[in-house]
Amino acid sequence: MAAAPHVVILTSSGLGHVLPVSELAKRLAVHHGFTVTIVTYASLSTPGHSSPLASLPPGVSVAALPEVSIDDLPANAHLVTRILTVISRALPALRDLLRSLLDLPAGITALVTDMLCPAALAVGKEMGLPGYVFYTSSLMSLLSFLYIPELARTTTCECRDLPEPVLLPGCVPLHGADLLEPLQNRSDPVYQLMIELGRNYLLAEGFIINTMDALEHETLLAFKELSDKGVYPPAYAVGPFTRRRCPDSNEAKHSCLRWLDNQPDGSVLYVSFGSGGTLSTAQTAELAAGLETSGQRFLWVVHHPNDKDSSAAYLGTAATDTDPLSYLPDGFVERMNGTGLLVPLWAPQVEILNHVAMGGFMSHGGWNSTLETVAAGVPMVAWPLYAEQRMNAVMLSSDRVGLALWERPPLGKDGAVVALEEVAVLVRELMEGEKGAAARKKAGHLRDEAKIASAPGGPQDRALAIVADMVSLHRRSHEMKIVRQNFKPK
Repeated sequence: MAAAPHVVILTSSGLGHVLPVSELAKRLAVHHGFTVTIVTYASLSTPGHSSPLASLPPGVSVAALPEVSIDDLPANAHLVTRILTVISRALPALRDLLRSLLDLPAGITALVTDMLCPAALAVGKEMGLPGYVFYTSSLMSLLSFLYIPELARTTTCECRDLPEPVLLPGCVPLHGADLLEPLQNRSDPVYQLMIELGRNYLLAEGFIINTMDALEHETLLAFKELSDKGVYPPAYAVGPFTRRRCPDSNEAKHSCLRWLDNQPDGSVLYVSFGSGGTLSTAQTAELAAGLETSGQRFLWVVHHPNDKDSSAAYLGTAATDTDPLSYLPDGFVERMNGTGLLVPLWAPQVEILNHVAMGGFMSHGGWNSTLETVAAGVPMVAWPLYAEQRMNAVMLSSDRVGLALWERPPLGKDGAVVALEEVAVLVRELMEGEKGAAARKKAGHLRDEAKIASAPGGPQDRALAIVADMVSLHRRSHEMKIVRQNFKPK
């Protein structure tokens, strides 16, 4: 009996990467009979980011590439510079790992890299392995990456100074300042790394995208037209991959869910900027004052502030023994007793979003959080901080999607502290206003579409089946090639 197809999936750090990778691995193993090896980077791992890998089904294993030093990078090196440098310096170790796996009876059927690791596709090609990119954000974000080499070749100004809107195929128009945050400074070394990243995507034989038609219908159509013409490899929308809710017995372990049980239905604003996002000290104080002024109930997951880096918590670099609540204004915690609940560092987000007391979500707009709020049917206030989050905010607040409230900052005001009065107005509008009501209606529609997409036999299953069939076809073609090579007529 032939061995099951064996896929190696390479993931970078961050819950927005590790969690969907673990879900993809589970689906391939449970529904398609694959064996899967998830490969991580020891240099990028944190306990919180690795938690989705703690409960994997039989047939899915985890291997870690050894640590590499990046001590030679400047202390203020961009987060993406640090991540891509680790990925580049770990390529020799990845090559050794792939060779060792190829020597096993199961071999390797295909190599899948996540959105930050396409440089590894070249290593796979050396060994004759078909390669795919599992893109864990939106298709619009992927198109922006594919556009980077052309942007760099045809312009000399900073993105924010581009005179015309950026029109990516099938996407809502973008201002230059809306493009990926690492592109916003051409003099930063990360800019050249982003150009290389955009080129490396073209090494893929296909893109597996964690999105769904209801969010990106026009973009998917436009991309298919381009891939049919051979401009880009094909894309397969296999989303939404989100973490499943824990059983009720586990939910009760966290006190914030018991607090929500005592709040009126639809009355609570959930405030969280993801596992990696951080606000400045001044912005943390203004947000606290704005929430208090709004008069709305809220549940806020509070992180340590950082005045230099809005992604400081991403690799655990913001870790400190100080209580994050100690950075809040004097007396705030006591005044909010009963109206707001302040939770240090982490809370069970999926369970919170699906609680009947939930009425809105103030979010950084990371794609993982976006898909979780879509699945829960909760409207958003978008507060983008880094990476592709501003592009997400543009899309989510557009007439096409209408899930989020967000307005592009006035020219020259990017990065400015949002005053408490603006915070209060935004919160009230989401929870009580007409725009919030419209977003709530859209959120309910998207929740229904997400259920349809992820239902057994639905679009998600069909797209993943196509991917599984392609990978299996590669395996059969490889086996036939070996048979022909070994066949020697007498």
